[in-house]
Amino acid sequence: MVGGLWRSYIGKRLIWIVGGAGSMAKVAVVGVGRWGQNHARVLHELGALAGVCDVDGAVAARVAGRFGVPAWGKVSGALGPGVDAVVVAAPTDRHRELALAAIGAGKHVLVEKPMTGDLEEAREIADAAGKQGVVLAVGHIERHNPAVQYVHKGMVSGQYGRVISMLAKRVSSFPGRVQDMGVVGDLAIHDIDVMRFLTRGKVEAVFASGGSQMGGRHEDFANIMLMFEGGLIGVMETNWLTPVKIRMLKLTCSQKYVEADYIGQTVDVSSSTLLDLDPTNLFQIPQEYDHRHVTLKKQEPLKNELKDFLEAIEKQRKPLVNGEDGIEGLRVVGAALESIRDRKVVEMKEGQ
Repeated sequence: MVGGLWRSYIGKRLIWIVGGAGSMAKVAVVGVGRWGQNHARVLHELGALAGVCDVDGAVAARVAGRFGVPAWGKVSGALGPGVDAVVVAAPTDRHRELALAAIGAGKHVLVEKPMTGDLEEAREIADAAGKQGVVLAVGHIERHNPAVQYVHKGMVSGQYGRVISMLAKRVSSFPGRVQDMGVVGDLAIHDIDVMRFLTRGKVEAVFASGGSQMGGRHEDFANIMLMFEGGLIGVMETNWLTPVKIRMLKLTCSQKYVEADYIGQTVDVSSSTLLDLDPTNLFQIPQEYDHRHVTLKKQEPLKNELKDFLEAIEKQRKPLVNGEDGIEGLRVVGAALESIRDRKVVEMKEGQ
């Protein structure tokens, strides 16, 4: 086990003993399409890339040659000695098969989002990881964005007061790489996860409207409302129809108004104070405004995600986004798609 982790029995007590700082876990990337190649690049930069695997042997060889690591055409090659963990970046319909194979071989796993295309398959992966005692992370990358981390810190410390509503906008033109799902599963799932992360709230109901303007098999636009316990509302607009790329989150809180720009990695925090009001002159309302624009140090969210995964392996802790988070994201996506199809509010039931 990476990091010198072993077991010792003292009397009737089972104690985990951690040895000295072992070498960094070595990670194989399974599926090196466009996004998988980014995983390979970052792991190489971190000194943790063990090799790459792809059904297209030529692609695997090209990527492996760039980074000077082994290339495998079958997943069995990525599960041998010298590999501690696997990133599953293959098409979504292969996530279950590949993740279970890696877990069965005792490898830690990071599965790209969405965790699977089927809720029961996601639960199967999470159960298998739990039984095998390996780390399971899910690639909801926006949690690792510095802007989201900054907002989360402010919320945890109570700087903004009580959150009343959240508004997310995630729009762009159509990415030709996405063929197996619509905009809800590919884009909106990010904002679903971020809203759950920031509030730690439970989604009780979902209402969504959307469709396909481009005539494809899947929806290419959707507006989604999440109703959380306690009355908190989360609204998101997402589409593949806008000729510019926007990734924004806005929070209305009892003490502050917060805007986060995922692309620019900036956060604006605003508040105002009403001064003595002349009721006969509502044209000029005396107010004092406090506005702070925070430009954060630019960081690559994918690198933060993979660092977190490697640290979770080394320290035997949960990653920032674990299997249960992946499952909950899929549950809400499923409810949103059901709402679009049936034009109704979908109540989130336990075990749904």
